[in-house]
Amino acid sequence: MQPRSSRLDTSTPLKYVKGVGPARAEMLETKGLVTVEDLLAYAPFRYEDRTNIKTIAQLAPGEMATVVADLQSAHLRGFRRRNIGLFEAIFKDASKERLLTKWFHGGYLVDRFLPGVRAALYGKIELDNYTGDLLMMHPEFEILTSDDSDGDAALDASLHTGRIVPVYEAAGKVTTRAFRSLVHRVLESIAPLEDDLPAALRERLKLPDRWTAIRSLHFPSPGTDLRLLNNYRTPAQWRLIFEEFFWLECGLSLKRAKARLQPGISFELNERVREKIKAMLPFKPTGAQKRVLGEIAEDMKAPHPMSRLLQGDVGSGKTLVAAEAAVIAIENGYQAAVLAPTEILASQHYFYFKNLFQKMGYVPALLTGSNTPREKSQLKKLLAQGFVHIGIGTHALIEEDVEWKKLGLAIVDEQHRFGVMQRLRLVSKAKHPDVLVMTATPIPRTLALTIYGDLDISIIDELPPGRQPIETRNVTDDHVESVYSFMKQQIAQGRQAYVVYPVIEESEAMKAAQQMYQHLSQKVFPDIRVGLLHGKLKADEKETAMDQFRRGDVKILVSTTVIEVGVDVPNATVMVIEQAERFGLAQLHQLRGRVGRGAEQSHCILVTGKLGDSARERIRTLVDSSDGFYIAEMDLKLRGPGEFFGTKQSGLPALRIANIIRDQDILELARGEAQAFITNPPTPEELRRAVTYLREHWQRRYGLVQVG
Repeated sequence: MQPRSSRLDTSTPLKYVKGVGPARAEMLETKGLVTVEDLLAYAPFRYEDRTNIKTIAQLAPGEMATVVADLQSAHLRGFRRRNIGLFEAIFKDASKERLLTKWFHGGYLVDRFLPGVRAALYGKIELDNYTGDLLMMHPEFEILTSDDSDGDAALDASLHTGRIVPVYEAAGKVTTRAFRSLVHRVLESIAPLEDDLPAALRERLKLPDRWTAIRSLHFPSPGTDLRLLNNYRTPAQWRLIFEEFFWLECGLSLKRAKARLQPGISFELNERVREKIKAMLPFKPTGAQKRVLGEIAEDMKAPHPMSRLLQGDVGSGKTLVAAEAAVIAIENGYQAAVLAPTEILASQHYFYFKNLFQKMGYVPALLTGSNTPREKSQLKKLLAQGFVHIGIGTHALIEEDVEWKKLGLAIVDEQHRFGVMQRLRLVSKAKHPDVLVMTATPIPRTLALTIYGDLDISIIDELPPGRQPIETRNVTDDHVESVYSFMKQQIAQGRQAYVVYPVIEESEAMKAAQQMYQHLSQKVFPDIRVGLLHGKLKADEKETAMDQFRRGDVKILVSTTVIEVGVDVPNATVMVIEQAERFGLAQLHQLRGRVGRGAEQSHCILVTGKLGDSARERIRTLVDSSDGFYIAEMDLKLRGPGEFFGTKQSGLPALRIANIIRDQDILELARGEAQAFITNPPTPEELRRAVTYLREHWQRRYGLVQVG
């Protein structure tokens, strides 16, 4: 054991830890590892049982084993420069037997396996078909003749073999092996960590103490169940996952409590306001819409700012509820703002609100990047003077020089497309306005409460009456002619259709859409009027294209994914999505939601090329289900939380050990415990201690969890 260094503690920057230095510290920082505390929370992503150490002579085909041996010879067959060769190496140990190892695309190993190298090799034992030698294909390996400057080669060897070994994600040139050595060195050089989880909670849940848990996370005891380790369900891992969720949820609870103390606008909801809302409604709202409006109205009456998330599947009528909330604000003498992620969606909202509010005498205005400088200047004046009742726009709405006379309600649509900071920038245009955030990407309630932790949640879980489920089917691209025949039949019956080209690059998508537009309009449907819509068109051209389709002059609209949200044409009954395999589930579900808005049966046809496993799973999910919550959950599983939420944008905290998909059951428990602790702490002193701990240890990592 190394002598303990009194100079090392959890706040020590990693660059001052022995064996790190400035260059490695920079690499570690790319993984968010800045201090010793960060390093100790850097969990292995899997574990390998390397306790089965054998000599080569003891090996038997079919077993997983670890061998420590010396390199005898190595060569690359193929092209090193392009890294596509087969790298072969022969090892021998004290038993004098040979072990053949092979790696495809192994050009990168030429400089690693040099003469005299001793390595620990871990993998499945096979017999080579050609030579009859014992063989390991693509073994995991550790080079044991260390080139590190720490000189602890003997200790190092015992860290990497003969035990259950943690495997870490590398950070630049800091390999999993270097992480193992570094974590071990830190654990041996630091005083045992204090446990800040409330003692009563630890005892009740029978949790191991923090120091034991962290040591076991990195270096599990011999005999620990490998299956539990790799499922992250050992007592040590469970405790650390719970702890991470507990402190995060404590921070969110404190933040919500603090927000409730802020003075806000207490909107009056009298008979006059109710009558105005009734007069505006184009149809009888669903029970879910009424319930949700009731929740919003209660919030708006309260003397503190509303912060509410409105979730609802595509076509569930969220915008109507937002319009009702806007009426409450406007009738109380305030203005409302609607922030949308795209010009198409902003325009859709503008026409929707203009149509609804026409008979009310309210003035809507549209502010986007496409407005001319003169138009922008005039609109900004009207907003500042209070002549505009509802301002709708894209990022242009949150530019610094946009001022409001009396902003009372800020509505943010498709929140996942914006950063939290953009929402805050809109809110900063007034003193504590009410905020309504809308999303058509439904996610399980527990996750929503964590990701949008500062918001209360309302869910519209009912579609307007008369809607039929959309019939969804998958057609391979070699049968696309049958799709065109079906479209002709639907159009002959007076219906309309979309054909969408979801290609990854906008310029590529535009080109594909234009080529297809020409092909469809000239060759396939020469007698039917076909329109074209893509992101590079000018705002007025986009509006003209949408307007012609809305009026029914254009029967087929060829488009890129700019129509993903907000487009509402009840007569459109066919959605054809080309190359559907190239997009995520949530986006396909959104596109499908552009049809099925009238009383007629609607159809979504997913045209696909060759499907990989993941794409096949996505397409099957969409064909089998139209439940947005189920689809979102599957999307989460297939893509992982970072990609699904767009972590940097959404404000989803960068969890270290916990995983919001794998650990939903622990999240539920931690959330309940955290709320109970904040609402009813055992003693005022314990609450003070918890707040101090959060501020000192978690503020930097979870900047959104502001703790006062």
